[in-house]
Amino acid sequence: MADTGASALPPTPPPPHTPVARAERFVWLTARVLEQHLFAHHFRGGPADPVETALDAYRNGDGGYGHALEPDLRGPVSQPLHTARALRVLDAVGRCAGQRVERICRYLTSVSTADGALPAVHPRQHGYPTAPFVPVVADPPSELLATGPVVGLLHRNEVWHAWMFRATDFCWQAVESLEKSHPYEIEAAVAFLDAVPDRPRAEAAADRLGRLVRAQGLAALDPDRLDAYPVSPGYAPGEHHFPYDYARTPGSLARAWFTDDEVARSLDHLAAQQEEDGGWPVRWRRWAPAPALEARAMVTIEALRTLAAYGRTIG
Repeated sequence: MADTGASALPPTPPPPHTPVARAERFVWLTARVLEQHLFAHHFRGGPADPVETALDAYRNGDGGYGHALEPDLRGPVSQPLHTARALRVLDAVGRCAGQRVERICRYLTSVSTADGALPAVHPRQHGYPTAPFVPVVADPPSELLATGPVVGLLHRNEVWHAWMFRATDFCWQAVESLEKSHPYEIEAAVAFLDAVPDRPRAEAAADRLGRLVRAQGLAALDPDRLDAYPVSPGYAPGEHHFPYDYARTPGSLARAWFTDDEVARSLDHLAAQQEEDGGWPVRWRRWAPAPALEARAMVTIEALRTLAAYGRTIG
C-alpha cells in the first residue's frame, strides 16, 4: 500500500474562532511571505531560517534594506526606516548579530548626518512613491524617530560598532531635551531607553517622559472617551495612542507610567479591535491600497505579540 504521508501531516489546527486562528487566516490571505514566516515563528513554533531568507529579498548591496520593507516608502533604495524594520525582524528571531549586522552598521554610518545620527528618509527616496505624510528633503535633519529604535535594538543585542557612540550620544541629548512631543517620537525614545546600558540614567529619563506623556495627553487612558484626548498635528483623525503602544511588554520602563487599570483597559481595547477578517486595523493615514494591506499584517502580528506578552489568551 502506498505511503500516504500521514505521519508528516501538520498538527491539528486550533479552533477557528480563537484570535490567533482568525489572524492566521488573515495572514495567509493577505500577508507578504516575510510576515507569513514571522507569524509561523511567533505563534506556530516555526524556525527562524525562513524568516531570515525572506528578509534577504529586501537587502541591498550597500548593507541597507529597501523594496518597501516599510510599506509607506516604495521603491528599491535603502532607507533608515527600512533598515530599522529589518533589525526588528532579526531581533524578533534571535538573529541580530554577526556579519549581517556589521554590514547594517556600515550602511548606517554611510547615511548618517553630520552629528552621527539618522535621518528618517534619505534623499535617494526622491522620485519613488512615498506616503504624503513622510517628507523627502534634500538635506534631512537627524531624527530621534529613526535613530532611537535602531540604537536601542543594537544595544539590546550587545552589538558594538563605532557608529553607535555618537548615535547613542545623540539619542541621550534628544530624549533628555524633549518638551513638546508626539506619540511616535515617544515610542522611539522608549525603544532607546528600554535597552541602553546606563540603567539609572534611563530610568530617570523615562520617569520624566512619563510625566510629559500624561501632561500632554499623549496616551488615551479611557478608550470609551477618546474624544477627550487630542490627536497630534499631522496624524489621521482618531489616530490615538494607548498605554500598550508605549509599554509593549510588562518589562518596559513605560509600564510604570500607567496604572494597572489603565493598562487593562487599553489591552481590552486592543483585543476588541480585531476585525471580522481576523486582522487588526492600521490607525495611521491610508494613502494607497497596497501599503495599507501590507501594514495590516505587521500590525496584526504586533497586536498578538503585545496581548501575549501581558498574558492575554490569544489561542
